[in-house]
Amino acid sequence: MDIKTIGVVGAGTMGNGIAQVFAQAGYEVKLVDIAQPTLDKARGSIEKSLAKFVEKNKISAADREATLSRLTLTTALDDLSNADVVVEAIVENLEMKCSLFCSLDAITPGHALLTSNTSSISITVLGAATRRADKVLGMHFMNPVPLMSLVELIRGQATSDESMHAATVLCQALGKNGVEAADYPGFIANRILMPMLNEAFYAVMEGVGTPDAIDTVMKGGMNHPMGPLTLADFIGLDVCLAILNVMHDGLGDPKYRPCPLLKRMVAAGYLGRKSGQGFYVYA
Repeated sequence: MDIKTIGVVGAGTMGNGIAQVFAQAGYEVKLVDIAQPTLDKARGSIEKSLAKFVEKNKISAADREATLSRLTLTTALDDLSNADVVVEAIVENLEMKCSLFCSLDAITPGHALLTSNTSSISITVLGAATRRADKVLGMHFMNPVPLMSLVELIRGQATSDESMHAATVLCQALGKNGVEAADYPGFIANRILMPMLNEAFYAVMEGVGTPDAIDTVMKGGMNHPMGPLTLADFIGLDVCLAILNVMHDGLGDPKYRPCPLLKRMVAAGYLGRKSGQGFYVYA
């Protein structure tokens, strides 16, 4: 595939990071979101991220300006009518994603790859919402996207070898390592990560240790760069709950049952860093 134009749908933390790395790699990028304030915030985040790279001499000021010149922000999904690849990065909601993929299938050229940044939802189901299931796959980037090198590439039941190869080459062009995973709930990363985080939630609920004690043990004893509760706050407790629910429902194993404390915190609006309070309080 001759890939020139990338569409990214969803301008939240993941979406703006994905848009940034594609623009830095030389692609024309169209970042779409239904809310103009979200797009404005995304541009600010991208500009701030690029400024840090300039400050650390990782890119030049000219590179920063060139990256920004390749970035278009829009509220119109129809602007993706010439996209060669689309990365969906909206909320972890199956119905919303399927509806979006159906719309993208109608808007984008027949050759376009339709990919999802989902961290747990079935790629096979998303592909079935289109008439090009062979060109639908998962591209699960890690947060923060500009700094993390891994991308999980998830093959749906109908995803073709050609589509997987194109996505692998695309990851290489971004300077990232694409690793293939099968289409099971949680894929590889969250299949292993979320039960650990969930156990940390239970440990807090049962009084085994304070959040700080649990994080200190995992950093000092297991050499983790970030404790599980700090990491959960960074990911977003609502996102953790959504992933655990998908895994619990999809795999039917009680070991994936979300901790009641997590459910209670999300219901109270304690979502982690983005809300100012989770297991820790953020200024």
